[in-house]
Amino acid sequence: MKKGRWTFLIMVLALAFTAGCGTAQREPEKTEKEEEDKLQIGLSFDSFVIERWLRDRDMFVSTAQSLGAEVNVQVAGGVVEEQISQIEYFIKKNMDVIVVIPIDGDALYDVVKEAKDKGIYVICYDRIVGNINAALYITIDNEKVGTLMGEALIQACPEGGNIFAINGSPTDRNVDEVVRGFNKAIEGSNLNVVYTEYCDNWMAELAGNYVTQGLEVTKDIVGVMCGNDDLASQAVKVLSENRLAGKVAVVAQDADLAACQRIVEGTQEMTVYKPIEQEANTAAEFAVALGNGEDITSGSGEYKAEETFNDGTYEIPYYKIDPIAVTAENMDEVIIDGGFHTREDVYLNIR
Repeated sequence: MKKGRWTFLIMVLALAFTAGCGTAQREPEKTEKEEEDKLQIGLSFDSFVIERWLRDRDMFVSTAQSLGAEVNVQVAGGVVEEQISQIEYFIKKNMDVIVVIPIDGDALYDVVKEAKDKGIYVICYDRIVGNINAALYITIDNEKVGTLMGEALIQACPEGGNIFAINGSPTDRNVDEVVRGFNKAIEGSNLNVVYTEYCDNWMAELAGNYVTQGLEVTKDIVGVMCGNDDLASQAVKVLSENRLAGKVAVVAQDADLAACQRIVEGTQEMTVYKPIEQEANTAAEFAVALGNGEDITSGSGEYKAEETFNDGTYEIPYYKIDPIAVTAENMDEVIIDGGFHTREDVYLNIR
């Protein structure tokens, strides 16, 4: 009798152990399948040299993941061929959506068109790839960026005078819009552009070289328009070497920390703050919506791309975000109170 009870007990325990092992083995399989079912987004950056792109990456990834998507981030280090290769990788991985910040929109035409032909949604982020009929172009209002820079120089130099224009990369179509806005703003003013250059691939050291060359033409200047804050850093360095820093008004864009520091220190007049958190979060929302087959132009989502943009051939869905001019007067309100940089960091060198 005892022997029978012990035999029965051993059989029950064995069954319980076997059932437990079976459950433990099946659980990872379920998790792997769930991972495979997640929306896949490829995010292609040109480089992380400019401070803002790291913020864009973190904000985009965080929002997309919170919406249930997986994001594969690739950065090309400013090399076009590398970016093409990385987008080809996204195509092979059969991404649902590819979000691209192009180094050179024209150079990426073939590979981006290939992605579209494979049924992958393409979002042009901050910069356009022309003539490919992208699913969306989302950016800051670049013409307004130029307008704000022009207005700032007019205000800083009320009597007018000569200025330099040190623009960004000639292959970046946003540069054309910024220049257009800037020229419209200063038209009819007493500001005269006496020296103009473009910095290939946004290379900051070129800006320093160009300001040096401009000063060889004339040192009688009142302002310098720079394509972004990274270029402005080198422009201010050269102006400082020529004892002109703080005497010549420098305007730029991106609200990089170093630029904000220069503004409160008095060596840069203004920068343009571009709400990149809004841009990145909105782009992630759109990417997930597209991947889920939703209509982003008139659907029920929080954001709608109700405007269109001509990419050279097609009218494509377009979403633009307004920039904000930042000077020493509104630094605290826009940058610090807005949480973009801390007070301690911005005023680090002010005693």
